[in-house]
Amino acid sequence: MTTAGFCRGMASPLAVALATLMIAPGAALAAQPATETAVPEVDATRLAQLPAFIDTMVADQLENSEVAGAVVTVVNDGEVIFNKGYGYQNIEAGTPVNPDATLFRPGSVSKLFAWTALMQQVEQGKVDLDADINEYIDFEIPRNGFEPITVRNLFSHTPGMSDVGGIIVRDPKDVLEFEEWIKARVPRRVWAPGVETAYSNYGSAIAGYIVQRVSGESFEDYVERHIFQPLGMDNTTVREPFDTPEMKANLATGYRVEDGKMIPQDPEYVGNILPAGSSSSTGADMAKFMMAMVNGGELNGNRILQPETVQMMQGNLSSFTDNLPGMAYGFMVYRDEGPRLIGHGGNTGDFHSDLVIAPDLDLGYFISMTGGEGSSEARTVLKRAIEGFLFPQQPAPRWDGEEETAPLGRYRSNRRDFGRPVNPEYDTIVTSLGNGRIEIKGYDDTSTWERVGPHLYEKVTDVPEGGPYDRVEFYDTPRGPRMAYGSSPYTAYHYVDSEE
Repeated sequence: MTTAGFCRGMASPLAVALATLMIAPGAALAAQPATETAVPEVDATRLAQLPAFIDTMVADQLENSEVAGAVVTVVNDGEVIFNKGYGYQNIEAGTPVNPDATLFRPGSVSKLFAWTALMQQVEQGKVDLDADINEYIDFEIPRNGFEPITVRNLFSHTPGMSDVGGIIVRDPKDVLEFEEWIKARVPRRVWAPGVETAYSNYGSAIAGYIVQRVSGESFEDYVERHIFQPLGMDNTTVREPFDTPEMKANLATGYRVEDGKMIPQDPEYVGNILPAGSSSSTGADMAKFMMAMVNGGELNGNRILQPETVQMMQGNLSSFTDNLPGMAYGFMVYRDEGPRLIGHGGNTGDFHSDLVIAPDLDLGYFISMTGGEGSSEARTVLKRAIEGFLFPQQPAPRWDGEEETAPLGRYRSNRRDFGRPVNPEYDTIVTSLGNGRIEIKGYDDTSTWERVGPHLYEKVTDVPEGGPYDRVEFYDTPRGPRMAYGSSPYTAYHYVDSEE
């Protein structure tokens, strides 16, 4: 089947970013122009009802979704309006989750600290967004025939690199200094930078290494002195092992479910890619970070970024198509408007987390859970449920235009290790159900979608009242057909016509 021209190509990440010049020391970053989209207000009644809504949701998840312990924190207008622990920090000891003291491992939510630290270097004129990253590190990322990877490419997850594994271990003897790890495991470059978003833990670790190199401080020291301490995040660290016995004692236990029982696991270590995922924090501390990020970079008179920098950082940087949310500077865009929602998710083997902020509404919420495999989906369900409760949507009108011309069949994620053999079991299969409906079958999930525009579909399977309504779009590129989800702005799916 010919596919050329069946849809618009991917929007260039550099075409939508404004700050393209070297910033002089002390100068503010150029902000993206504001749109004229009306910003909805927070429904005061729904906000007042939110704690009871969350209580009901999490109570059910503790009972039915393999959740051992959880923390949920909500901030609005400079105040913590909800900060509650659920379940147990340690089941065996009978220790309940304390939202002010229990440490959860938010995984890749930690990247927001790395991006903030790197943006501080840009703000100070020490780093140029459009410079080759090799200018700031003491080893070389080979070009392999491609253009240099820029700092801006790191922010948008567009370095064009293969994914890497071996980043989380249980034995502390397997943890290297992260700079040693990244020098020894430079991933293969598989396409030109700036062309396509593909989530990169390695790129995020490089971002932290740049901070370390240009600041002259270790990454651990830097984020403590320039982010955690100014914001009063006294119970947050990226260090492994912990600094104090109190922190060790307050760490939530990770669990697996075996024969219906919660089995405690040994601690995880993420130090190999330290800036990309090694933090530990409490609900109360994550509230402080959220309040600073919706308040132009300042909390209680202590500023970590200039307002102009925060505005640019939270603006659009890249997207697969005009119809789907994309990436901001390190933040994922969950919803473009009604209101705009940005944030970041995180998964380790044991912990499942998400941070969401609505900058225009001075609102944010943080979730972290531990337990069996079901706790990962429980986190996602709760995140989306809060969004649908506070900002309900209606399904889009269905579209009955011309027949679908995008290729259906087998699609493969671009977030993978291209140096390993392909496992077709993890491919996504798209089939037509007729009448503008398709079925998408992944490794462990099958869902139905209905057409709402040319090559654009909205999910109808397991969508709660009020949404949010996920979308998937098929689009063409010079490198072949692609598929992307609105809920996953960090991963594209390549069309493959065989089990190669």
